[in-house]
Order: sequence, then structure tokens, then C-alpha cells
Amino acid sequence: MLWLRYFLLKLGCSYSILMILFLFGIFAKRIKQFIQSIKAYIGLIFACSIVAVWAFSLGILLNLNLSETNIILIITGILCRAFFQTGLFITAHDAMHGIVFPKNIKINNFIGYITVGLYAFFSYKKLRERHWQHHKNPASELDPDYHNGKHKNFFSWYFYFMFRYWSWLRFAGMTIVYHSVRIIFDIPEINLLVFWAAPLLLSSIQLFYFGTYLPHREPSEGYQNSHRTKSIYRPFFWSFITCYHFGYHEEHHKYPYVAWWELPRIVKNSINIKPVQIL
Repeated sequence: MLWLRYFLLKLGCSYSILMILFLFGIFAKRIKQFIQSIKAYIGLIFACSIVAVWAFSLGILLNLNLSETNIILIITGILCRAFFQTGLFITAHDAMHGIVFPKNIKINNFIGYITVGLYAFFSYKKLRERHWQHHKNPASELDPDYHNGKHKNFFSWYFYFMFRYWSWLRFAGMTIVYHSVRIIFDIPEINLLVFWAAPLLLSSIQLFYFGTYLPHREPSEGYQNSHRTKSIYRPFFWSFITCYHFGYHEEHHKYPYVAWWELPRIVKNSINIKPVQIL
């Protein structure tokens, strides 16, 4: 009877192994589905997180007593606020490409309207039209972000760039909000200047320098690709800090439907994604 006991033991072990493999297959499939479902919401999670951090930091710093605060902390606050301000525009930029929340374009565009509004009262619709014009005609006379052939150095190009996006109506709206917040919430004007106005100015410089000037200025040997841009490759941390990985600008123009947080993966792994032709 030993052989029968041995046979039954083997059969039981085999059955157990098959059940474990079966259950593992089910759970692995469920886990994969869960990861895929979460991935569809990552852009939305990033967008909401950036808006939340921007709003929270603004609320805290506007009520800070500057006379009792160390200058190092004040400077750190300004730089952090500038970085969060840039994050608003980067989020709006991804919304223009339809990649904040691709599952629902209405929610995607709503995030875009909110973030450009919080950034500097921009019109999301007009900004989106201009941005796609930039992608279709990069670094050319039809590119609204490019210089006019005369304003080529950093400062003259920056002021020319800002002038083309200037709006007295938007400026009036920001002025009204500025003074309304100051009066209604009794916020010291110095706090508004230091933690709202100054970060906005720094953010505009950051976006222009790392997102337009460096990648799109013409090299001495001329442009080397049809996108008329180049990437600035930095370590992950510095790439993120400088402008949310938008130094990888050639990759962005090649793959405009890749989110900002996915650009390092594209660069690192050289993923074989078919470039999109902008018509």
C-alpha cells in the first residue's frame, strides 16, 4: 500500500501546485489590470497634486511674518513658489496635448483652463491654438514663440516673447485679483509681491529659458532635424528641477503625446515609439 500512499501524495502535491499557479494567474491578471487602470489616472493625479501644492504653499506663505523670518527661508520659499508656478503651466501644456486625462477630454481641458487661469489668467483656447502652431512651424516666422530674426539674444528674445503674449485685459484682471486678495484677506502687500508676483516673473523666465531659448535657438551649424530643436540632457533630478524634464525638447516634439513625467523614460530606454507627424 506504500505505492498507493505515495501516488496520492504526489497527486495531492500536483493538485496544490496547479491551484497555486491558477490562483497566481488570476491575481497577476487582476494586478496588471489594476496597474493599467491606475496608469490612466497618473496624469490627473500629478495635475491635482501640483495645483494642491501650489495653493497650499501660497496660502501658507502669504500669511508669513517676513520681519521674523530668516532670509534663507524667504528665498527658498520664492524659489519653491516659482517651481510650483511653472508646474501649473507644464500641466496646462500637457492638457493642450490631451494627455493630462486622455480618458475624458472634457476633464482634461477643464484642468487646462484651471491651470492657465491660476498661472496668469491666460485663455486656454487661444494658448492651445498658439502652441499647436508652434509645433507645426517650430523656430520659423510662423512660430508665435520664435524671435523675428532681430531679437536673437536671450534678453531681447524674452521681452519680444512676453510682448507677443501680453494682454492689457489679463493684466487688469490680475490687478483686480491682487488688490482684492490684499484687502479682503488683509494680506501684507510685501507678501503678495514676494510670494506671488516674484515667483510668476521667475517662472516666466524659467519656462522661456529652458523651454524655448535653449532648445530652439539656432546652432552655429544650423538646425539638425525637422523639429528645429535640440535636447539638453541632464541627470534626472536637475532635469526635473530646471523645467519638469522639458530640456528633453526634441523628444517632446517627436512624441507630443508623451506626458512630461514620461520623457525621462523615453530618453533612458530609447523606447521605439513612432514619431507623430504634425499636419
